[in-house]
Amino acid sequence: MADGIIIIDKPAGWTSMDVCAKLRGVYREKRVGHAGTLDPMATGVLPVFVGQATKAVPFAEDGTKEYVARLRLGVVTDTQDTEGTVLQAVPAAVTEEALRAVLPRFTGELEQLPPMYSAVKINGQRLYALARRGVAIERKPRRVTIEALDLLSPDGTGDWGLRVRCSKGTYIRALCHDLGAALGCGGCMSALRRTAAAGWTLDEAVSLDEAVARGAAALQSVDSLFRSYPAYRVPSAEAERRARCGNPLRDRRVPDGVYRVYAPDGAFLSLSRCEDGVLRSIRNFFSV
Repeated sequence: MADGIIIIDKPAGWTSMDVCAKLRGVYREKRVGHAGTLDPMATGVLPVFVGQATKAVPFAEDGTKEYVARLRLGVVTDTQDTEGTVLQAVPAAVTEEALRAVLPRFTGELEQLPPMYSAVKINGQRLYALARRGVAIERKPRRVTIEALDLLSPDGTGDWGLRVRCSKGTYIRALCHDLGAALGCGGCMSALRRTAAAGWTLDEAVSLDEAVARGAAALQSVDSLFRSYPAYRVPSAEAERRARCGNPLRDRRVPDGVYRVYAPDGAFLSLSRCEDGVLRSIRNFFSV
């Protein structure tokens, strides 16, 4: 059975769940999930978890993400991107200096209103489902963090490029909309590409066609998600048996911290936290 993580360069026009459905067929495995939804128009890094690796999804969702987006000024749409219905279109004679001047207002911790066309649930209903029925509902702003916001050169259409490094839950469409509002001309997102997520970059991503062609050979091991943590190898078969039975491990030589725990034969067992020489599992990754 297939177990592991594959970093997909998601194509435009596919939902994140479309990608998972495709890979269920490739790996003949029902347990397939992703970390960090990308809208259909977006492309780029989509970590997908297969088999036992799906246990690691919650650990991958909270990390910093990086995007390259295109900002179209002078256009406001109901979806806050160019795939929606145009609500306003005006000439936008915005200079580079003016655009650069507002960027600091959108960095650091800030409150962002989720778009109506989003997967946020309110009273058990997805906002996009309500929006498609023409229902508008009051939304509460969410606190997000934009660590970096850099202006890139405009493209041939006059759209501006943005590089954004941000926290989980940040809507780049909403950022483009808010930038346009701050400039007084309105704005929306015309393109989006995720360049990094959960520690992986585009350099490690494969296309869907390559994933199909390579099959299980394209999977990374689940412990690759935790590569920033030091490794600890249990010293004996008895210690491994205890770990597999859910018992803590005791080793006074191990400093406090979080560790990747391996069996004597190198099999990845768990992500564990050590305190006062006692390692307790945060999450087990071995088969029962």
